[in-house]
Amino acid sequence: MNWSNSTILSPSFYTDYEHSIISRQIKQINVDTKNKNTYNTIMNTWIKQQLEMQKESEFQKFTAGLLPGVEHILGVRLPALRKMAKQLARGDWQTYLKTACDDSYEEIMLQGMVLGYAKGNLLEKEPFLRAFLPKIDNWSVCDSTCCSIKLAKEQPEEFWNFLLEYLHSPREYEVRFVLVQILNYYVNQDYLSRVLQAVDSVDLKRYYVKMAQAWAVSICYRDFPELTLPYLKANRLDDFTHNKALQKITESLKVSKEDKAYIRTLKR
Repeated sequence: MNWSNSTILSPSFYTDYEHSIISRQIKQINVDTKNKNTYNTIMNTWIKQQLEMQKESEFQKFTAGLLPGVEHILGVRLPALRKMAKQLARGDWQTYLKTACDDSYEEIMLQGMVLGYAKGNLLEKEPFLRAFLPKIDNWSVCDSTCCSIKLAKEQPEEFWNFLLEYLHSPREYEVRFVLVQILNYYVNQDYLSRVLQAVDSVDLKRYYVKMAQAWAVSICYRDFPELTLPYLKANRLDDFTHNKALQKITESLKVSKEDKAYIRTLKR
């Protein structure tokens, strides 16, 4: 089959019929390409073609405005990327991740999503996750990947220990990845004290790290106000992060007016 001329899908959101075409295409790639170098070339060419046909110039401008400094944004919407990622994850996802291109924001986003959607435990995914984390260079890839990777639900203690290895990384988005994973999956009765301790121990003073710290503290207070309040009264957060956490708490629809009024008195 000539994959350079294969069916390329143009709508931003796949129909069920188009979704089945993608599935068949990926399966055929896996069948036809036993040689890994050939697989690399064919699969990455196919992905680039799909992304090229899915891109939207206005959405590219919108996304670029949200991610200043991030280059090579094509303008493909997240639902389309997720559908591609789910299909890639059903195939030889290990080979895909080993050979995937990093030429665009969307190609890196796909890798994170595939890593989340693929079947496998922490032991199987760990080397790919370690290779992927340094590629994250913006909050969008970080947070979207965190929504896809749910190892914390399947192996909470093992994945917690893995995350702690990156809590004090010098890389801004590796630390943010840890914090977003924590606020997504570990704000519960069993881990709350460890979550607050972890958030408080972060020393990297970078904007997207601070915002994730504030976000995490606000989630802790929203779900466990009485247990989190002592932390709000005494923590190591700098004034910006502390006050941002208070702001996020007062913006929550799940916090009462009375509690919001008191939270405002804790502003530094």
